[in-house]
Amino acid sequence: MRILILGGTRFLGRTLARLAVAQGHDVTCAARGVSGTAPAEARFVPVDRDDPAGLAPLAGESFDAVVDVTSRISHARHALAALAGQVRHWSFVSTISVYADNTTPGQTAADAPVLAPAPPDVDGPVGADHRWYGECKVSIEQAVRERMGEDHSFICRAGLIVGAEDPSDRFPYWVRRLSAGGEILAPGRPTDRVQFVDVADLAAWLLHAAETGLSGTYDGTGPAMSRADLLAGVAAGLGVTDPVLTWVDQDFLVARDVREWSGERALPLWARLPEWGGLMDRDVRPARDAGLTIRPLADTVRATAAWMAAEPDAVRQGGLAPADEAAVLGEWQAVRDG
Repeated sequence: MRILILGGTRFLGRTLARLAVAQGHDVTCAARGVSGTAPAEARFVPVDRDDPAGLAPLAGESFDAVVDVTSRISHARHALAALAGQVRHWSFVSTISVYADNTTPGQTAADAPVLAPAPPDVDGPVGADHRWYGECKVSIEQAVRERMGEDHSFICRAGLIVGAEDPSDRFPYWVRRLSAGGEILAPGRPTDRVQFVDVADLAAWLLHAAETGLSGTYDGTGPAMSRADLLAGVAAGLGVTDPVLTWVDQDFLVARDVREWSGERALPLWARLPEWGGLMDRDVRPARDAGLTIRPLADTVRATAAWMAAEPDAVRQGGLAPADEAAVLGEWQAVRDG
């Protein structure tokens, strides 16, 4: 197949390009080329998607499949206007952040309400909190379906993506923290749910969708697991036996400015309940039935750890600093034993 990846120079796009090349496809990566490099075996075409005519270098070419990951509405519309007539199948990587209800566990893409599209004056996410991110993805989903038609469009609402080359600190933090040993602050309760997908599994599913012409809208994430199973799985993948976990109440953490999701002073892959209970516990049976396969957690851990060791400068050093973690654990100990 001739596959065009709008991007292909970092994380998911690069992983997809590498996999598609390895399976014998003719792969073109079109991007600015400032955030990374495409795999050497893929063709790289520099483009400026801010320019409505920025995809002109691809004029006259046809592709069996396109994969786009953008969150900029104008970028998506420019691409659809330039390429839709030259493409058989269009995959758009959306996000589970499109959902309007993040509290209810067990929802699927078929039954969960979504946000309204972005306002006309908003083109992409704004600010550090990515305001309008979900709404922009909704707008792009609609544009893809309208231009390509339901039978030729695949909407993959990705969950939290982890694995090798992860540009966030979400999963690498726990690999680093379990490797370091000592008393480990575990947020919330052992039974709290957490959900994510390995970048290699998501890339393989996107390629499967292109090869088979899969259409429709699905959540692209792995099955939910308990936080206890997550931390135990990370430890097992690292060969760490009997990690010392201290479970700390979520309200206690919030009161001490321990933050959610990722970033400075955060405990990644953690969010308060019930506010985010649905976002971390979606029903992924439709995706599994449509070809999404999930590797063992230990494989994800080992791949992440190997990348972190090989490219330490590329790993984001976010999360809760050791001194801050020790201070919070000390306060929790005092309250608990008080």
